[in-house]
Amino acid sequence: MRALRLAAISIVTALIATAPAIAQKRGGTLRLYHNDTPASASLLEEATISTVAPFSAIFNNLVMYDQLKPHESTDTIVPDLAESWSWDSTNTKLTFKLRQGVTWHDGKPFTAKDVQCTWRMLIGKSEGPTDFRKNPRQVWYSKLQDITTSGDYEATFVLSEPQPGLLTLLASGFSAVYPCHVPQQVMRTKPIGTGPFKLVELKRGESIRLVRNPDYWKKDRPYLDEITWKIIDSRATRLLAFGTGEFDITFPNDVSIPLLKDIKAQDPKAICETLPTGTAANLLVNRVNPPFDNADIRKAMSLALNRQEFSSIFMEGQALFGGAMLPKPSGEWGMPKETLETLVGYGGDLAKNVQEARQIMGKLGYSEAKPLRIKIQTRNLPTYRDPAVVLIDQLKKIYIEGELDVLDTTQWYAKLARKDYTIGFNIMGVSVDDPDGNIVENYSCKSERNYTQYCSADVEKLLAAQSRELDKEKRRKIVWDIERILVDDGARPMIEWGVASNCWKPYVRNYVPHDNSQYNNLRYEDVWLDR
Repeated sequence: MRALRLAAISIVTALIATAPAIAQKRGGTLRLYHNDTPASASLLEEATISTVAPFSAIFNNLVMYDQLKPHESTDTIVPDLAESWSWDSTNTKLTFKLRQGVTWHDGKPFTAKDVQCTWRMLIGKSEGPTDFRKNPRQVWYSKLQDITTSGDYEATFVLSEPQPGLLTLLASGFSAVYPCHVPQQVMRTKPIGTGPFKLVELKRGESIRLVRNPDYWKKDRPYLDEITWKIIDSRATRLLAFGTGEFDITFPNDVSIPLLKDIKAQDPKAICETLPTGTAANLLVNRVNPPFDNADIRKAMSLALNRQEFSSIFMEGQALFGGAMLPKPSGEWGMPKETLETLVGYGGDLAKNVQEARQIMGKLGYSEAKPLRIKIQTRNLPTYRDPAVVLIDQLKKIYIEGELDVLDTTQWYAKLARKDYTIGFNIMGVSVDDPDGNIVENYSCKSERNYTQYCSADVEKLLAAQSRELDKEKRRKIVWDIERILVDDGARPMIEWGVASNCWKPYVRNYVPHDNSQYNNLRYEDVWLDR
């Protein structure tokens, strides 16, 4: 089924490529909705699609993924603020030649100093106070020693050892270049970028409005005059509004497999693609808090997971199953299916797994008459709440009685950052399909995003080894070794990797969802309206 879908997408892409060119039309407003209120507008401080989706169009990166190619890889990385780049012979110095004549939205010139300033802030070596409240991707740059400049238009990233994944990290939607002269307090509410659109209005809980940057350095972009976002909490309401023509594109991956039929019934002409989302539902267990500091309880919880039930209920059986890395065919690093099925909780008879889990819990003194009672926290969105209810039902079978506790987005991520929870249901989004942008970020001992407080000396050594390995096949095998350990340790049990749909009106041109990340196709500078 998935192979047929991917083949169909390839055919559509090929037909588009060979079709007669249509002259792009300028002007118009792209009307979008948002499912939540972003915590802030600062891409460097936040870690969710809630911020990236509306504010990516304000910024530029040094490099970016080609917006019009649906699969992201090193081969689809293209220049952005950097015109070119090159590694030195030791693979420890990456030099960027920067564009000249680029200005920030406030008219000040962009220079190499802005690049240096941005990444010195990210690695904690800023000459002045960074005033970052959060720095969720600092761990990406643990090998980055400094950023040097040569004149106004050349910047070099100096590493302690090779890091072949660095360029993929820099292409992420979370890797915007910031202006040195603007305080972070301002960037959270009135961000200044060099990108195709300027922020002119941000009404929390209501709307966001961007307008075309007339001084954009790509002189023929963007085509649109404006982008507007309306914040609508109810998924039923916002999808109905899309069906009736109020909006032009659905929020990234907001259309679940079961809801796709409703969308097509309301608007048969809508274009919809069903793709892997690059997000994974997972069980968070704060392993520092008793009794979950006991490895046996964590193993029992892993054994209790019925992944197929989640897939059947929420994705009509189309979910992907994998470890810490996005599974094939879209993922480039996921372990083979036959290997995955040998790991705890993935293979074997589910009934036997549950029976083994009950025996473990029984030895620890728990039973149907004496259950382990605990709050299970999650984010107050239907994509979190509904699966969390299923998780509670599954854990009840092994004498864990959960009470659902839902939190708004700001509270949820603040609690995770403080490790102020015991059990949670989470959806982990992967910005780039690279081990340094996923397993390093989520499992390294020093990472701000290591919400479970998992820390393994063996894994740390392997994380460092894969990060410096230049041979991709050798690197992939090290990653598989890491994935095996993470599953055995119950580090952060992956329940399912998501599959969902994106829909847009037929007059929307050059909007291309990507099949291995939802974060990196949101610049909208190539999008135009054929009406």
